[in-house]
Amino acid sequence: MKNLINRFKKILAIGIVVLVGIVLAWVILSMEKTAVHDSHEEAESHHEHEDDGHIKGPHGGRLLSEDDFQVEITIYERGIPPQFRVYVFDKRNAVNPDEVKLTIELHRLGGRVDVISFKREGGYLCGDRVIEEPHSFDVKVLAEWNGHAYRWEYSQVEGRVELSPEAVQSAGIGIETAGPVQMKTVIELPGEVKLNADKVVHVVPRLSGVVTAVYKNLGDTVNHGEVIAVLDCRELAELKSAYIASIKRVELAQATFNRKERLWKEKISAEKDYLASKQALTEEEINLQTVKQKLLALGLSQTDLDTVSDKTDRSLTRYEVRALFDGVIIEKHITVGESIKDDADIFVLADLSTVWVEVTVYAKDLNVVKTGQTVTVKSEALGLKADGILTYLGPLVGEQTRTAQGRVVVPNTEGQWRPGLFVTIEVVHEEVSVPVAVPVDALQTYRDWSVVFVQYGDLFEVRPLELGRNDGRWVEVLHGLSPGEKYAARNSFILKADLGKAGATHEH
Repeated sequence: MKNLINRFKKILAIGIVVLVGIVLAWVILSMEKTAVHDSHEEAESHHEHEDDGHIKGPHGGRLLSEDDFQVEITIYERGIPPQFRVYVFDKRNAVNPDEVKLTIELHRLGGRVDVISFKREGGYLCGDRVIEEPHSFDVKVLAEWNGHAYRWEYSQVEGRVELSPEAVQSAGIGIETAGPVQMKTVIELPGEVKLNADKVVHVVPRLSGVVTAVYKNLGDTVNHGEVIAVLDCRELAELKSAYIASIKRVELAQATFNRKERLWKEKISAEKDYLASKQALTEEEINLQTVKQKLLALGLSQTDLDTVSDKTDRSLTRYEVRALFDGVIIEKHITVGESIKDDADIFVLADLSTVWVEVTVYAKDLNVVKTGQTVTVKSEALGLKADGILTYLGPLVGEQTRTAQGRVVVPNTEGQWRPGLFVTIEVVHEEVSVPVAVPVDALQTYRDWSVVFVQYGDLFEVRPLELGRNDGRWVEVLHGLSPGEKYAARNSFILKADLGKAGATHEH
C-alpha cells in the first residue's frame, strides 16, 4: 500500500510539471504573436506616412482615395526609363485594371502639359510615355470605374530654387536665352614657348680690354643705344689717337693745298706743285675716313668722334658697350675687373614683344594644320590665352617621334608668355552651327545628370540635358533645352548650392 501511494505521488508531480510547461509555452507563443502583429501594424503605419506626409500604398507609391475607391501611383525606373505604374483598389481589394480608364496630366513650369494614357500590364496600369526629368509638376489624375468619375490633384516638386530679381542680380547670376551657336571643333597639340630667334642678339665687345663698369644685370630692360658696360681698351686709344692725328694731317694738307692753288693761279708756282698738294690732301682725307669708319664700326657715334679731340689721354681708352635694340638681358657673362677678348659673348639681349611657340604636330593631324592659320595658344597653369599665326610647318616628319615641328608667333607685349612654358595649341578643325548650345560654365551636376537651371519668373528649375559636341567654350544640347528658353549661364553654382540647402527630394 505504501508503494502504491509513493507511485501516485510521482505521477502527480510529473503531471504538474507537464501542465506548467504547456501553460508557459502558450503564454510565450501568445506574446510573440502579439509582438509580431504590433510590429507589422507599426511598419505599415510608417510606410503609409513616411517622408512628406502623404499616404503611401502597399507598393510604396502615392495612395489617392475617394470613398472606397483607391489608386496607387508609382514611378518605376529600375533598368528602364521612368514610367507610371498605377495599382487600383476597391475596399483595399485589387480591381481588375481592364475595368478602369485612367489619364494623368503633368503640368510643368512654362505651360507644358504631358498627357499620359494607360493600358494594362499584368496586375497594374502602365503609362504610355516616359516621364521626363525632373519629376517636378502639378499632377491631375482622371479615373473612371464602375460608372463613376474620380479626380485628384497634387503637386510634386524637386530641383527648384526661388530667387527674387534683386537676389539674382546681387548674386551675379547671368541669364541667357537658348539659341543657335557657331561652334568650333578643335584639335589640341602640345607646344613650348621659345624666344623669337629673329629678335635675339649676342653682344660682343669687338675690342679686347679690362671691364671697368657694368650697368645691367639679368632681367634688366635696356633701350637702344643705352650704355650697358665700359671697358678700358688700349687698342681704342690707338685708334682715337690715329683719328686725331689724321684730322691734323688733313688740316695741314688742306692749308698747303690752298696755298699751292693760290700761287699756281697767280702763276708764281708750277702746276706740278699744285697737283702734288692736291694728291696729298686726297690721301690724308682717305686715311681720315678709314680711321673714322673703324671707330664707327666699334659703336662710336658721330657725336663721339666730334668730341674725341677734346678728351684726355685716359678717356681715350674708355670703350662704351651699347645695346643694339630695345630688349631684356637674358644672359650676362661679364664682371668688373675681368679681362675679356674682342669676341667674348658678354651679354645676350632678347626682344620679348613677340615669342615663338614650337608646336608638335602629329602625322594624323597634318591634313588639318596649315601654315597661315590663326590658332589659339593656352596655358592652363597661368590662365593665359592668346591668338597667333602658324608661320612655319616643317616639311619632314621625325623618324622616331613621327611628328612635324610647327611655329606660332604670339604677341607678348606684357611679357606674360615666358620662354620654357609648356602650352596647348588649339587648331580649328571645323566650324558648325548648332540649334542650341550652352556655355560650359552654365552646366552643373545634379544627381547623375548634367543640368542647367531654367528660369520661370522667380523660379529656377534643373533641366537634365543630353549633350553633344564640346569646343571648350560651348556644349551642344541635343535634348532637354529648347530655343527661346531662359537659363542661368553664369554663376549657376549659386543655384546649385541653394538647392542643396533646400534638401530637395526625388519622389517615386
